[in-house]
Amino acid sequence: MDKASLVVLISGTGSNLQAIIDAIKNNELNAEISTVISNQVSAAGLERATRENITTHVIEHKRYPNREFFDQALMQVIDPLKPDLVVLAGFMRILSDNFVEHYRHRLINIHPSLLPKYKGLNTHQKAISNKDKVHGASVHYVGTELDSGPVVIQAEVPVLATDTAETLAKRVLKEEHKIYPLAIKLHIEGRVTFDDGQLKLDGQQLTRPLLWKNNQLS
Repeated sequence: MDKASLVVLISGTGSNLQAIIDAIKNNELNAEISTVISNQVSAAGLERATRENITTHVIEHKRYPNREFFDQALMQVIDPLKPDLVVLAGFMRILSDNFVEHYRHRLINIHPSLLPKYKGLNTHQKAISNKDKVHGASVHYVGTELDSGPVVIQAEVPVLATDTAETLAKRVLKEEHKIYPLAIKLHIEGRVTFDDGQLKLDGQQLTRPLLWKNNQLS
């Protein structure tokens, strides 16, 4: 089977990018990263990509008059590569409806909460402030609304009485690094598909997200 082509978009440290790189190197993912694109010239994730001889592009959003022009610039880099999946890995830009529709069902994101709870930023503090017992992360296909779209996998992380936003974030991030490559694997192997807009796993409608808990998938 040919390797799947991935394009990864980042804005920061690229730790989820590293998790995907590691999964490829460990033969857990039959894929290659065609390019890594950042909207920040200082993103540390670019160095991770360069170390692995992965092509990088910097497309600074500040250089464009609005979101649509920026997204068009992204598409001009992405489209010639014909990726099987466009992976948002800490990409801190809201994408236009046109961009989302253009890559519908092959645009995936990871978000640090158990969606639909806590869309947007500061999710860990929100979980602590609301005295949640369980927090976590979600991998989802991207919809036109903020942090929306069908969720494939969620990882649960207990919220401890001693937690700060920082300590909770670190534990959630560890789980993100496990479930993101797993969700990508399900996509590129054709196990996760869409039929009439309905998300399916192995041909059966996925009525609830797969759950990663205690290093097991259920």
